[in-house]
Amino acid sequence: MATSDPFSLSRRGLVASAGGMALTAALPRAASALPAPIAPAGKAKETAVDTFTTKDGTSIYYKDWGAGQPIVFSHGWPLNADAWEDQMFYLASKGYRCIAHDRRGHGRSSQPWNGNDMDTYAADLNELVTHLGLTNAVHVGHSTGGGEAARYVAQHGAGRVAKLVMISSVPPIMLKTPANPGGLPIEVFDGIRAGVLGDRAQLFKDFSGPFYGANRPGSKVSQGLRDTFWLQGMMASQKGLYDCVKAFSETDFTEDLKAINVPTLIIHGDDDQVVPLDDSGRLQAKLVKGSVLKVIPGAPHGLCSTHKTVVNEALAAFIAA
Repeated sequence: MATSDPFSLSRRGLVASAGGMALTAALPRAASALPAPIAPAGKAKETAVDTFTTKDGTSIYYKDWGAGQPIVFSHGWPLNADAWEDQMFYLASKGYRCIAHDRRGHGRSSQPWNGNDMDTYAADLNELVTHLGLTNAVHVGHSTGGGEAARYVAQHGAGRVAKLVMISSVPPIMLKTPANPGGLPIEVFDGIRAGVLGDRAQLFKDFSGPFYGANRPGSKVSQGLRDTFWLQGMMASQKGLYDCVKAFSETDFTEDLKAINVPTLIIHGDDDQVVPLDDSGRLQAKLVKGSVLKVIPGAPHGLCSTHKTVVNEALAAFIAA
């Protein structure tokens, strides 16, 4: 792959919507007299606060939907918590409390210069879990978030984690090394970093193709979905995105996977052009004791959107079992 364009795709322009909407209606005065809602079981209280501050002063944004057993979602690069809404809506509607945060440097969280590494990501997740007082939680991670969730479960989750799900996830390690000959060469990741610094707006337009399988013949991936990927990527900080490439590609999760001792479901598509199944999902299944591997035929890397019905049903069945 050429470092100037690591995905070797033709340039495509996004069809932008020219319309805009504004909310102009004011709430009735009587609304201020309404009683506060009663907190549902499984959640201490409903609150307008949607951020917390870590020990190093980083503000982390999160969304917290529903009530019941908590399910905590960790997103992929370069996205944010919005990437999980299909799963959160589905599972919250079934009686679960669904929580997803924007990783530092991504989305609506702070954009610090430091701490954009996997150990800090897992520590931030631990602080979120502690802040919310979560126990018996199911952790679900996609792509980079799968690595974050695996490291959290292995190093911080003792006594708090019920189950783990890794979807199209980066462990054990993406980079090609003598110990991992099936990995991708460093030039691929250097190319991604060059794209982040050179023209990340175009990088994300191109990357959305293989991410969702939109470059496959007969693809039905909508332009809107690809636009959403672009928007989420552009919300992140350049420094956070640049550093995260090293975090998701060079971090070795082998020992984390060996240390996981909770029921684990591994979901992966067999047409993943970003994190190939044979070098990730199949290896995870060998390293995590007692894990179950579910391969979804024809599914791309962004299968939580393109194959959301299959993913949602698999999550619900695994969590309820």
